[in-house]
Amino acid sequence: MARFEILIKASAAKELEAISRKKDRQRITRKIRALATDPRPPGCQKLSGRDRYRIRQGVYRIVYSIEDERLIVYVVKVGHRKDVYRGTL
Repeated sequence: MARFEILIKASAAKELEAISRKKDRQRITRKIRALATDPRPPGCQKLSGRDRYRIRQGVYRIVYSIEDERLIVYVVKVGHRKDVYRGTL
């Protein structure tokens, strides 16, 4: 199985760094790295309206898109579940 390249939007990287608990940041980082081998893991959900997916890590959500033909996973947003879907995705 091919490995996907992980790209993280600059704003998503800042959102990840802003998470206060180090353990939460580490768990989210592990989830993002796991997307390289399986971009559609069990529990992922396709978001309506766009070609984006989300996975959960505790109270946090990771929103990303997948480009199968180029083998790229692009992380666009990381945040608390109450805030992550607000605004533009």
